[in-house]
Amino acid sequence: MFPIKLDRPLVIFDIEATGLSPYADRIIELAAIRINEDGTENRGYWLLNPTVPIPIETTAVHGITDADVKECPTFGSKVLEILGFFGDADLGGFNLGRFDIPMLVEEFNRVGVEFKVSHRRILDAQRIFHLREPRDLSAALAFYCGRTHNDAHGAEADTQATLDVLYGEFAKYQDLPRDMETLDRLLNPKDPFNADRAGCLRWVDGHLTINFGRKKGKRVDELVKSDPGFIKWITKNDFGIDTRTICANALKGIYPTPPQPKKQEEKGNSGQ
Repeated sequence: MFPIKLDRPLVIFDIEATGLSPYADRIIELAAIRINEDGTENRGYWLLNPTVPIPIETTAVHGITDADVKECPTFGSKVLEILGFFGDADLGGFNLGRFDIPMLVEEFNRVGVEFKVSHRRILDAQRIFHLREPRDLSAALAFYCGRTHNDAHGAEADTQATLDVLYGEFAKYQDLPRDMETLDRLLNPKDPFNADRAGCLRWVDGHLTINFGRKKGKRVDELVKSDPGFIKWITKNDFGIDTRTICANALKGIYPTPPQPKKQEEKGNSGQ
């Protein structure tokens, strides 16, 4: 039996998309389970043609290619079916407030259909996880070292606690790498398609592009010509120094070299 007493249906859903921007990207896959007040379930699944190319770096995450969705219906052609499935249900998922809900609302909006969220209650499994299983330094010290952190947020005590936690982690997880190079690759994976550390600038088809906001997908070299004020705005605002430096250089006509793996993949794809 579902552990929550429902006074209206609850739809648990998850989305795979062409990227992470609700405004610039499109839904490719939508799966949902509708739990009714009596505990019965209905399942919905839609594989959709996003009408825009799926970046190869996104395909690497979820495995869905342009060929997989070429003959699939668009969101617009299924919008009434999807709207009917969701109805006025409350919404549930994992971290859905930051990604899934905004993405779904934007897709409805793009086809001229309103999907109201304000009256719906939200059940986020991630929020429960973080609420009941804190992931801060005090929790780590208790878990790995079996003691409380009595002087939390004091710099000296926090530094010593961090070192103690590291000792505890390496004692508990014997399979962890024991050299910094391998550990760095494991804990801080670097996306070769990112031109800067934050991923605000990405390589797409060999071109440096904006990867945030309304101008996501726009080529930097084209913006330098058509909207240099936007590039200047990046150089003077709260972005990483590497992001600002790349944009400042772009204004001077200087661009970084695209990553070699990207060129190789483009060559391989061009023959398909």
